[in-house]
Amino acid sequence: MTGTHGTGRPVRWLVTGAGGKLGRDLTAVLGADPRAEVTALRRADLDITDRAAVRAAVPGHDVVVNTAAWTDVDAAERAEDTATEVNGTAVRHLSEACAASNVRLLHVSTDYVFAGDAVTPYPEDAPTAPVNAYGRSKLAGEQAVTSTLPDTGYVVRTAWLYGEHGRDFVKTVLSRTADGTPMSIVTDQHGQPTWSRDLAVLLARLGRAALAGDAPPGIYHGTASGRTTWFGLAREILALARRDPGLVHPTTSAAFPRPAPRPAYSVLAHHRWSACGIAAPPPWQDSLARALRNRPHPREGDSPQDPGASTGSARAARGDG
Repeated sequence: MTGTHGTGRPVRWLVTGAGGKLGRDLTAVLGADPRAEVTALRRADLDITDRAAVRAAVPGHDVVVNTAAWTDVDAAERAEDTATEVNGTAVRHLSEACAASNVRLLHVSTDYVFAGDAVTPYPEDAPTAPVNAYGRSKLAGEQAVTSTLPDTGYVVRTAWLYGEHGRDFVKTVLSRTADGTPMSIVTDQHGQPTWSRDLAVLLARLGRAALAGDAPPGIYHGTASGRTTWFGLAREILALARRDPGLVHPTTSAAFPRPAPRPAYSVLAHHRWSACGIAAPPPWQDSLARALRNRPHPREGDSPQDPGASTGSARAARGDG
């Protein structure tokens, strides 16, 4: 699998939402490939809700990767129409523009399209049933891709995202426990902590496979392998940081009510990667260890997200995809 187009020229990538956590990692991963030409557009460069701007931006590229999204889960409950405009209608604009120019589209979605009431990992074709406005808005985006681009559209669901840039649960735990302050973290939500760098590498591989004709279109799951709870993740973070895991105390979701209900079970299966010769994502513990080894010093603008409670709530610190 090469980084060049079938003509031998470099692959021309367009990354939307390039200023976000995943967008920045993806831009870096693609930028390290000398056979790739990357157009990285932040929100200030391209508002994907602007249909005319989208139609002008897409032509001339081979692959579009949409990492732009409304990710404020609780705010979506109060502004579902606006969230759906970004996560649904705007994705249809991208899908239509890609269809008009014969461009592959990779769109990042979320585990929140599921009800969270399963007891075994959700396969890619499991029935969707979002329990909140954010999930409904993201499902609208998925449907836009699969209906408009049945042969050239790809949806990659992710969850529990953390990384070098921006706010996330890992930074919150490290910040809150730096002086020995304990935290109460929920034990009744199950998922797969996913390093944004791993997901960026996966998206780059999928885009190349799509161009080579080696990746069937449709839905893929881009989460780490394995599973844990927010409580288990917090303890692992502290252990890897050589701090006392006993600083983390177990609690339940009922102790931290939020405007938007959260799925209790967000474990996703990874069956479809083998169809395009791409290895499934690595175990979450391995990725977390690599991420923390490579963790830079905190920078301005990368302060941890306030979990919204004095002892900390994993749900509000979550990095939703």
